[in-house]
This record gives sequence, C-alpha cells and structure tokens, in this order.
Amino acid sequence: MLATDDIEQNLAGAWRLMLGKADGLRLLDLSADGFWNSFFAIVIAIPALIVGWVGVSNEVALQTATFAGRFGIVVRLATVDIGAWVLPLIALALVAPRAGIGDRFVHYVVASNWTSAIIAWLMLPAALSRMLFPAAENFTNLLSLAVFGLAMVFTWRMTNATIGKGAAIGSAVFTGMFFVSLLVLFSLQALLGIELQS
Repeated sequence: MLATDDIEQNLAGAWRLMLGKADGLRLLDLSADGFWNSFFAIVIAIPALIVGWVGVSNEVALQTATFAGRFGIVVRLATVDIGAWVLPLIALALVAPRAGIGDRFVHYVVASNWTSAIIAWLMLPAALSRMLFPAAENFTNLLSLAVFGLAMVFTWRMTNATIGKGAAIGSAVFTGMFFVSLLVLFSLQALLGIELQS
C-alpha cells in the first residue's frame, strides 16, 4: 500500500497535467514500482465509483428481469468500469512502440491512472444526484453531461502534456484511447447483460 504522501504527490502531479502543465510529470513516480503502484489509483477511485454503480443498479434492477440481485448488478458494473479503465492501457502497450510513443508509455499510464482517480471523484456529485434524487432526471443528466465535458478537457490536456510530442500526436492518442475505452465499455456491457436506458 502506498504512503499517503506518495498518493498526494502523484495526485498533485496528475492535477497539474490535467491543467496542461507538463511540470506535473516531475511529481509522478515514473519508476517501475511507480508504474505498478499507479494502479492503486483504482482503489482511490472505488468509493466514488461505488456510488455511481449503486445509482445505476437501481435503474437496471427495475429494467431487467434477471435472477441476479442488486449486488450482482453492482459487481457487473464494477467489472465493466474497471475493464474500461485497464484494457485500453493494455491495448496501448501493444501499439505504442509502433506509433512512436513507446518512450512515453509509462508516463502516460501513470498519469492516466491518477487522472482517472481524480475524475472519478469529480463525477461524484452527478452520481449522488442520480442515487438520491431519481426524480430530478433532467438536472442529473445535465450535471453528468457538464462534468463529462470537463473530464474530457482535463484528459485531453493531461494526454498532450504527458505525451509531449505536440498537439497533433497528443490529440491522436487521446482520440484513440477514447474510442477504445468506449468499445471496451459497450462490449463488456453487452457481454455481461447490462442494458442502460436513457
């Protein structure tokens, strides 16, 4: 388990990268241990993610006739989200050397993991609104859309600052990872029988 100071330093570095400041990389642990330790960001994000899973499970449980209980639905939602977090990074590992960004792969994974933890917490107000005020669907959808847009801007800035090879390559990496994440997300939802209706 990471020390609190290490967690705070990595989160601070990710936040600076999210603001487009490349000096945030100096705060990240880019060693081999730092690479693997960055996946501890999933643990940091779990409490915020759980709120979202519970809120969504309330809707899914009403929409699907299944033998799985609510806990089973939450587990499937967790599998989808964790898969959409990790599997695109594995895909990037396979293509990064051929795409000319192999030297930035570790930087990107470490920064991306800690950034994803921050974004999970930024999404918490929308998740709480969905869970606590189900009747306020329009407000929740608007809030979710606004936070999602902000998260995309932050992620794009982090990607450009971390890849450090110009806006064109950074934007290409951002776009590629976004679409791979969507592909993994929708594929896992279909595989696990999660149907989300608007």
